[in-house]
Amino acid sequence: MYGAVIHAPGDVRYEQRDDPTIEAPTDAVIRLAATCVCGSDLWTYRGTNPITRPLRMGHEYVGVVEEVGSEVRTIAPGDFVIGSFMASDGTCEICRAGYPSRCVNVVSMGSLGAQAELLRVPWADGTLVATPGAPAPELVPSLLAASDVLGTGWFAADAAAVGPGKTVAVVGDGAVGLLGVLAAKALGAERIIAMSRHADRQALARRFGATDIVTERGDDGVERIKELTNGLGAHSVIEAVGTQESMLQAIRSTRAGGHVGFVGVSHGVSLPGELLFYSEVHLFGGPAPVRRYLPDLIDRIWHREIDPGLVFDLTLPLAEVAEGYKAMDERRAIKTLLQP
Repeated sequence: MYGAVIHAPGDVRYEQRDDPTIEAPTDAVIRLAATCVCGSDLWTYRGTNPITRPLRMGHEYVGVVEEVGSEVRTIAPGDFVIGSFMASDGTCEICRAGYPSRCVNVVSMGSLGAQAELLRVPWADGTLVATPGAPAPELVPSLLAASDVLGTGWFAADAAAVGPGKTVAVVGDGAVGLLGVLAAKALGAERIIAMSRHADRQALARRFGATDIVTERGDDGVERIKELTNGLGAHSVIEAVGTQESMLQAIRSTRAGGHVGFVGVSHGVSLPGELLFYSEVHLFGGPAPVRRYLPDLIDRIWHREIDPGLVFDLTLPLAEVAEGYKAMDERRAIKTLLQP
């Protein structure tokens, strides 16, 4: 088969890889219907994450089951499935507590490389969820979004205790931040403030439910949030970037007693203890337990209650994966969908 491999910063190649096979009785092999480039992939593409050898890329996926191991019970060949970016056994204490992304037997799907034609999925019963039938083609992008960015945005909103009557601020206007806006709207937020400097992303944020747009960052961004909230700050803040600036901006934009849901992959973040002590805000986040949310998200998509697939504004054949990365790196695309 063919798939994406990164050799050095900025050097993503479409090249031949070994076909995946069943390696454990709990595995499944699926043929990808769609995959995509994630904003977190750009950390590697830009060289922030060191590359010491060629790496398979990609962790978001939907497709049709081709083969299952002898112990797989909940899915079968022919099923259309969506899986989390983290494979989990679904049975350990951590999974049962609702945090499958930190399963004691967790496998990062990024290590297996989902930007490809075929994919082996470990712990198939604990990781994959089948749709009620073959999805209409127009639903595939939204189902793909559920594999990571929608589930992550939803977790961020949940972690930030978003609910009816609350004001929510969203730091970050990538796919996760935009879908955090969608999640906040679906969960009943009264006011949703999207922080963005890009007209196309602002427009999509408004389409997903944003009521206000703030273009300022840093101190100015915090001050603007305070101005919009009677000097108090937002009840709930979603942090969807992962930098020092974005985390501090999120915390300082939250009112005392409020909640920050942080899901941006942390790079160089160091939080001052005095700020945390006197802010008196709740901090909760990390790798989203996407598998926990999949049944509900699939149902909402299937019944066309939400359309998260709108975050894909560039669609390319998998063979042009290098252009998909370049377009996102240059902010010519919010998120690239790849068709194997």
